[in-house]
Amino acid sequence: MNKKVLGLVPLAIFILLSVFLYQGLFGNPREIQTGRLGHNMPAFSLPDLMDEKKMWTDKELQGEVYLLNVWGTWCPTCLAELGYLTELKEKGVKIVGLYYDQAYDPDFGDKFDVVALREEVNNMLSRAGNPYAFNILDLNRSLALDLGVSGAPETFLVNKEGKILVHHTGDMNTRVWRAKFAPAIQELTP
Repeated sequence: MNKKVLGLVPLAIFILLSVFLYQGLFGNPREIQTGRLGHNMPAFSLPDLMDEKKMWTDKELQGEVYLLNVWGTWCPTCLAELGYLTELKEKGVKIVGLYYDQAYDPDFGDKFDVVALREEVNNMLSRAGNPYAFNILDLNRSLALDLGVSGAPETFLVNKEGKILVHHTGDMNTRVWRAKFAPAIQELTP
């Protein structure tokens, strides 16, 4: 190889590394970008948490604006946000729960006790408030993975056509609602 070209390799590596570090230094670590923003909800057919005979699909949820809130009873931040989510429900916001079970892993052949989970969910929601129109059980995390969920809580705003408009990682509170969700909902109302 030419000595000139070999001399430029360290410079090119330095420039690439500088750009990468610059983005990390000035990026917002709370802003997790999902590739689903602006796209439709992934297709799914999952059971209702409280009644496994009832199946929910992405098509059934179209026609209304709603929040999809990923949560679990194991999650202390989820518990903390239930009160605020319940206030939103009382103001007419439709909230659908996507129950994310952290402990269950089908790859290990775990047995899953849905009756015990239902009791745990009922106890938590009766204590802290129940903001959910219903809860979808995503036991194998298929929908959560399709949405790019990294944990709980996470909340998605979905429009009437089933398009994801907003994605927030972390608890829902007044500040987050006013900054991210309220402006997007205002644009949806005539």
